[in-house]
Formats: sequence, C-alpha cells, structure tokens
Amino acid sequence: MAIKHVFFDLDHTLWDFEANSRQAFAACFKKHRIQIDFDTFMAYYTPINQAYWKRYREEKVTKEKLKIGRLRDTFELINYAASEELIAYIADDYLAFLPQFNELFEGTIEILEYLNKKYHLHIITNGFEEIQTHKMNASGLDKYFIELITSEHVGVKKPNPKVFYYALDRTQATPEESIMIGDNLEADVLGAMAIGIDAIHFNPDKQSLNAEVKTISKLMELKDFL
Repeated sequence: MAIKHVFFDLDHTLWDFEANSRQAFAACFKKHRIQIDFDTFMAYYTPINQAYWKRYREEKVTKEKLKIGRLRDTFELINYAASEELIAYIADDYLAFLPQFNELFEGTIEILEYLNKKYHLHIITNGFEEIQTHKMNASGLDKYFIELITSEHVGVKKPNPKVFYYALDRTQATPEESIMIGDNLEADVLGAMAIGIDAIHFNPDKQSLNAEVKTISKLMELKDFL
C-alpha cells in the first residue's frame, strides 16, 4: 500500500531544540541577572535534560519533577546557589521564552513544501502540549500539518504503542500507509516500527547508527524515500 500519511517528531527533528533552548536560557538569565558561565551551564544541563526526558518517557518522573529537577541538578553541579523559588521562576520563564525562538533545521521548510503536495502531514510529540502548540504557530510550521498529537493528550509517551495507535485512529490512517520520521531511535523509530509503521531515523550527528533502519542526516534526503 502506498504511503499517504507522514508523521514527524517536532523537537530535534524539525524544530532545532538545542539552538532555541540556548536562546531561551540566555533570556532567562538576563531577566533574573544570573551571573554564571553560560557555556558551562549548557554543557552540564544538556545531558541532564536528556536523562530527565528519558525518565519522563519511561514514566519515572512527572512533568513537574522534570521541569525543576533538571535545573536543580545543573545548578548543584556547577556550584551555583539557587533557591527553590528562583529555580521555579526560571523553570516557568524558560518555557515561556522557548517558543519565542524558532530556529529550524536546515531544509525544514523546503522538505515540508515538497511533502505537503503529496502526503498528509502530522506531528507526534512527547513535548509539553501547551508549548508545542506555541512552537508550531510561532515558527509557521502549523500550516503544513493536519494533526498535532501530543503524548500528554494521549496519557503515555512514545515509544508506548498507545501513542501510535491513537495517531492512526485520529488521522484515519493504517500502519501500511504511514511512515514516522524522528531523531530518537527508541521513541520515534523503533516505537513506530513495533506496530508496523515504517520509519526513518533523522540522525544529523550520525551517532549510534543502526543498520536495520533507514537513516538520513539531512532532511532533504527524505526525497530519496518519499
């Protein structure tokens, strides 16, 4: 059966999370007059944040613990004395600033223009629902997608099959006529393949290559498959 529905992850796939996150933190620190070495903070924060998100996907931490814990742990490691009140303010302000910065991966608009003429496009994301909606609107990505499906709305996170089954039901698609594209091998690619949806791993850094899955390092390479 020919592909009719293309599902994308959002963060780290179309929307450049790392670039936009840096700008959001820079705005937060300026607002709260936090004097620390910014590169040092980001060097510690990035892997801590990734670890928290993995635990969040696995239902081991709540949304609130993720928001606070990743900051508290980072400040502790760089020996910056931050009160619980300040951490809470930064956590909220960071999420408020984040959708204001909308750097996209190279080729995002070009590939969406190409795909939009041939397929029904949708987003499946583990990101916080209220933030992802703002990102889509502010970046101009919303016009390319029919459905924005968030794990928060479903009640479980990718790679839980319930997310993908919900997406299929919501879009009236079948696994055979669908394909998933995302940066996270476990959550996006293997999660989709587990229920029979074809998948492509977006791997711009060419790390942890898996010979068993289709892989691209640039979004425009999707033309080779779709």
